[in-house]
Amino acid sequence: MTYYQRGFGLKESIKPALRADYHSRIVEGIKGSGYSLSAGDMTFLLAREFGFCYGVDRAVEYAYETRRQFPDRVVYLTGEIIHNPHVNRRLRDMGIRFLREPDGGGPGLEQVRPQDVVILPAFGVTMQDMTLLRSIGCVLVDTTCGSVLNVWKNVDRYATAGFTAIIHGKYAHEETRATASRMSAVSTGRYLVVRDREEAALVCEYIRGRGERRAFLQRFERACSSGFEPDTDLGRIGLANQTTMLSSESVEIQEMLRQALLDRHGPEEIDVRFRAFDTICSATQDRQDSVMAVLARRPDLMIVIGGYNSSNTSHLAALAAKSAPTFHIDDADCIVNAGLIRHKPFGAAAPVESSDWLPDGPLTIGLTAGASTPNNKIGEVVAAIAALRGIAVD
Repeated sequence: MTYYQRGFGLKESIKPALRADYHSRIVEGIKGSGYSLSAGDMTFLLAREFGFCYGVDRAVEYAYETRRQFPDRVVYLTGEIIHNPHVNRRLRDMGIRFLREPDGGGPGLEQVRPQDVVILPAFGVTMQDMTLLRSIGCVLVDTTCGSVLNVWKNVDRYATAGFTAIIHGKYAHEETRATASRMSAVSTGRYLVVRDREEAALVCEYIRGRGERRAFLQRFERACSSGFEPDTDLGRIGLANQTTMLSSESVEIQEMLRQALLDRHGPEEIDVRFRAFDTICSATQDRQDSVMAVLARRPDLMIVIGGYNSSNTSHLAALAAKSAPTFHIDDADCIVNAGLIRHKPFGAAAPVESSDWLPDGPLTIGLTAGASTPNNKIGEVVAAIAALRGIAVD
């Protein structure tokens, strides 16, 4: 097996392709004008931290480099490299094949041959998948984000010390599955995934001795390790995070769990029963902070741009929706006309259509984008909204 984790030194040669695929003159112009654009009677306020983060930039660059380094090989991705349909579509256009599709389809890892090249996505892969790929002996190109690796280090420490990892995340998310798999490296490793405050509250009640075992296990059946035993496995816990979750919620869940252990065991035992590390990635935090800064300027509405299955994008939308009418859209095609927009409210199972979303008269529109959203998609949205009032933006 051949393993690459630092690219192939082809960064300069792929720059023209990356620029052609993802650059936006509109976005560069807004940044150069203090992150604000006046277009007729509309003002666009762009968050100062938005779009591609370092980890996504790196993963996409490595994918482009890999295709150029191995022009005559079969190149696979284990799944979506990031959660943006446009980027993944472009990689398919380059001849990179996907072993797993979001709908559960795809040929699977068993399709890989020793001479093939397999790219591991920014989310990482489970230890079981890594073991299988290593046994095949193929070429591996690892784009796993450094922030994810940091979470893994902390979870490894939990497992070694005999702590159950409570992971604030979505149990079906690729990153969370990869993180949870780290616990299997130790025979006594245990994990439990909680999605939000509501699920964390159920865990806290059980810790305090007020839960019912059967109901608890039914609720978390798909979100815990095999053989999970709440009566014993919740005695010593360490908190970890999916790196793209809402930071404020993670902090609240951390305190909820700590207080539950204090109530059950007393302050003299808290240090041997609870651990926590801040594993929300800096890019996620910066984007959330930047949304708050835009909201402080009281926009009439917020547009959040990014894939609907992007966790960090959906949390930006949730944060914005607390203070302004907010529309999470995939791209400019979601802007049907001045009276109709297709968007996905936070927590909704599918996109919906809303009417009368763009009020008449002067407007201030806040803009942000998830860490997997390329700049050209942001620029296209600005142009599409401006065009609704007959304004050309370039």
